[in-house]
Amino acid sequence: MKKITVLSIIVLSFVAVFAAACSSGSTPTTTTNTANTGSNAKPTNTNAANTATTTAPNKTEEDAPASVKAVFPDAQSFTKQHKDIPKEVIADIEKDSGGKVPDTDHHSYLAFTTKDGKRTQIGAATLVKASGKELVVVYENKEGSPFIKEVRGDGLPAEFLKQFNGKGHDDKFAVGGDIKANGVDAATAKAIALAVRIDALTMQNLYGAAHSH
Repeated sequence: MKKITVLSIIVLSFVAVFAAACSSGSTPTTTTNTANTGSNAKPTNTNAANTATTTAPNKTEEDAPASVKAVFPDAQSFTKQHKDIPKEVIADIEKDSGGKVPDTDHHSYLAFTTKDGKRTQIGAATLVKASGKELVVVYENKEGSPFIKEVRGDGLPAEFLKQFNGKGHDDKFAVGGDIKANGVDAATAKAIALAVRIDALTMQNLYGAAHSH
């Protein structure tokens, strides 16, 4: 009987020691895995930061095409600006103009000069396409709203293009009304007038001062 009791005690002691060993061995494994997970997460965050840096718009002079640079001969640098047009704004523009907004991502080019260490914006321009032609629409600020200073386009008569000067989002740009064909066929004149009006409305909605009519 004593032998059985002693043997039982030895067996129980062995089981207890084994269980303790297993329990103590599992803790480092969990800790190590947790530490490794945290360590592995850091490169992921770093990669995300690198991706953001790589894909961010490169705001340099190279962003401005030659046609825009020609409009601002005194500019020393340019910034290409992107702005998403909200869906409700697109709906309003298309309702007001009767045309289609060409892209939900609107681009504009800001021209700057630097004097005595101070960088000053001297103007803004957009590129508009209509009837296979590309036009540069130059804007200036009047009382918080963008107005067209001039429109340039290769192969288009100056008499036609100068009609857009001074117009803003409240103008109709109607061919036969405030816009005459002046050496341009009617279809091309209408397409250009519509495209420029849509751009003027877009610029007002994205950059103009809030107001009501």
